[in-house]
Amino acid sequence: MDIKQYLDSTYLKTAQQANLSEEENTQVVKNCIQEAIDNNFKLIMIRPDKVVLAKEMIQNAKSKVTIGTVIDFPEGDGALADKLAEATQAIYDGADDLDFVVDYKAFKNDEIDKVKTQVLEGTKLGLKHNKIVKWIIEVAALNNHQIVQLSALIKNVVIANCNEKEYEKVFVKSSTGFYKTPEGMPNGATVPTIKLMLENSFPLPVKAAGGVRTYEEAVEMIRLGVKRIGTSAAKTIANGEVSNSDY
Repeated sequence: MDIKQYLDSTYLKTAQQANLSEEENTQVVKNCIQEAIDNNFKLIMIRPDKVVLAKEMIQNAKSKVTIGTVIDFPEGDGALADKLAEATQAIYDGADDLDFVVDYKAFKNDEIDKVKTQVLEGTKLGLKHNKIVKWIIEVAALNNHQIVQLSALIKNVVIANCNEKEYEKVFVKSSTGFYKTPEGMPNGATVPTIKLMLENSFPLPVKAAGGVRTYEEAVEMIRLGVKRIGTSAAKTIANGEVSNSDY
């Protein structure tokens, strides 16, 4: 199976997180963008401040690689106005996919209307500009019941407010890859959590992010039904090798 068109090649570390200078970290981003172009991956997923750089490189290469970025990352607890402003800037800069971190903390606190409103407004903004919208639910911060509920909440908001042709443009996504779990527990996609998401977000598509480290694991996710896989080791996985990446 050629899995390259399922892969969102991802680099989301800040210079500080990578223990690099800003210049060094920008070079890492450039290398990742070039690798996505050279390998014809579906998408390059980078921080919002690197979208313009990615757009320029992809246009110069006449590549079909699309550009994704993260919104309110990685905590997801920013004000709605700030979420929408960041997304609007990313759209202006040339992003194709907007991966919002849903306010899963508000959800866990039973602030359901708050979560519904941000899902509605963020989705409407993205679809208005013909973008793909993904909602990161941070499965490692949730129990199974909460994964079911939050996946269904996003689905129900979209079904109630969007037309059927738009469903394929709104994903439920598993993880940021940055959530700190106790004692080395998985912080990304696992088969059980992805199954819960698939069952409860349908007909919306699902993106498995974090935790997919081999070609075989990627194929298993695709066969389960995921439409995208987020990984910082896209080339390694596509080549059938094993990644030791933490995302």
